[in-house]
Amino acid sequence: MKLRRKILLAIILLVFIPVIIMGVVTYYNFSSAMEKKSNNFYWISLLETDRKLKFALNEINSVSNAAITQPVIQQFLKNPDVSVTYDRKQEINNLLINHPMITSFSLYSTSQLIYQYNAPMSFGDLKRQTWYASMLGAEGRPVWSGPGENGSAAAGRPVMIHARVIKDYYSLETIGYLVIYVKPDILDQVFWEAATLKNGDILLVNKEGSVVFNKSGDRIGENISFPFLSDTYTKTKDYYVDSFHHEKSLITFLPSHNEQWYLVAVTPLKLIRSESVSIRNIAIILGLFSLLSALWFDQFFIRRLVRSLISAVNGMKRVKQGIFVPITSHTQSDDETDLLIDGFNRMSSQIQELIQQVETEQTRKKEAELQALVAQINPHFIYNSLESINSMAVLAGNRDISKMVISLGKLLRISISENQELIPLYMEFEHVRHYLNIQKYRFEDRFDYEIDIPETLRSYMTQKLIVQPIVENALYHAIEPMEDKGYIRIQAIEAGRDIVIDVTDNGPGFDPESLLRIWNKESAGSKKYHDSGVGLKNVHERLRIRFGGYYGILICSSPGGGSVVRIRVPKIMP
Repeated sequence: MKLRRKILLAIILLVFIPVIIMGVVTYYNFSSAMEKKSNNFYWISLLETDRKLKFALNEINSVSNAAITQPVIQQFLKNPDVSVTYDRKQEINNLLINHPMITSFSLYSTSQLIYQYNAPMSFGDLKRQTWYASMLGAEGRPVWSGPGENGSAAAGRPVMIHARVIKDYYSLETIGYLVIYVKPDILDQVFWEAATLKNGDILLVNKEGSVVFNKSGDRIGENISFPFLSDTYTKTKDYYVDSFHHEKSLITFLPSHNEQWYLVAVTPLKLIRSESVSIRNIAIILGLFSLLSALWFDQFFIRRLVRSLISAVNGMKRVKQGIFVPITSHTQSDDETDLLIDGFNRMSSQIQELIQQVETEQTRKKEAELQALVAQINPHFIYNSLESINSMAVLAGNRDISKMVISLGKLLRISISENQELIPLYMEFEHVRHYLNIQKYRFEDRFDYEIDIPETLRSYMTQKLIVQPIVENALYHAIEPMEDKGYIRIQAIEAGRDIVIDVTDNGPGFDPESLLRIWNKESAGSKKYHDSGVGLKNVHERLRIRFGGYYGILICSSPGGGSVVRIRVPKIMP
């Protein structure tokens, strides 16, 4: 069969007939498929919303967890009759009002309100709250109550409530209660980003059917009887079709990480099924159009296309034999067939040039490999030369030169020879020690230094070359301008899941404007040593890129008071 007839037959079989079949099948199955797809869409959206909700609430939980174990709160609850000093109030406030979403809180002993911050709820009112029994039953775990279930939405002052029992740190006896009031914006941020279809809504409901919160905000506090909230409900799938506010809707539900809550997505069913009728009409139109298009396409395009393809095939056979002869086009059709012929002609004319380019690239590749071998030899030559200089210094009796050369050699091995980005903390400190030893000769003992690294932190891994630039900055911006003897202290401190490295100097310090100039490398002194280190900002950005925005450097200084640069990195096991 000729190619032209094959193409025409293929168009009819692959386009016309499938369009008709597709229209018939789609008309009956599209509604069901759309329901499933909408459910999958909402299930993923609900899952992501619940993940964000858990993350947002866990931030408050973390604040609460950290606060209730602090001695100031523990001792305060154990001795509720002791008067509250201003300093103690400030200490308690700093523990709890350190999150932008927390507006107020109350601390209760087992019998009375003992301290509150913008939340004067009496102990009697506390016991009458709907969530009070749940808080007692949670045995110290946080209990959450949303605007729609704690009555705050109905009162016109919506708020999230975080409540928990406080246990004695040692005996685990109940010593009091903590109630934190959180802005409802924490839910707005979570639900605002939740993906929904047109006219769809996402609700957060509790097991009693009360709407704790919803994306549209118009049903908070409303009570709705969802079948899946019943104890007798048998779950076969995570969605169903039911009437919701007198409108048939697709309802998808997902249990939240909070055992008392469910996430529910509601979409009007007419919105989902409205496309079924249009699919049927489109299928009929496309079927007729595809048949007419096949006949028209054969007459005006296939014939020309086949002719061009035959010419291209013959040209390829000649190329296979190593004969590069351009194809002559019989007609000018100003379409892709001309581009095909023209492209083939350009391809055949460029093959020889490409072959020559490949040969040239191979030659350059060999030269590059040779240069790489030479580059690998150079560091070893430097180390061997330093060893020779060290031996000559020892023979000449000059111990200072020997020590300086040894430190320089070890400095180069750490900063150049190591290929990995993460190195043990002790090796980073060792690198700083050698650097300071060399600088002591340059500064003629104008400063002393101290390096303190606990044995428990030595093996943890950290980013390479993060302390030396900070020490270098302290030398050139703090120690060098001093007339008195300078002092630098480098200390590693364990901070929970992190490691804090403090670089302290007794230099003249600086004001915020000078810090900005140093940070932006605009001061006259920074340019002088621009090539000698990677700089404060470089270290900060490298730490943020590798470990996240929580990590980096913090600079504390004041004129005449010295400076402290704190580096925060995570604990990474080797």
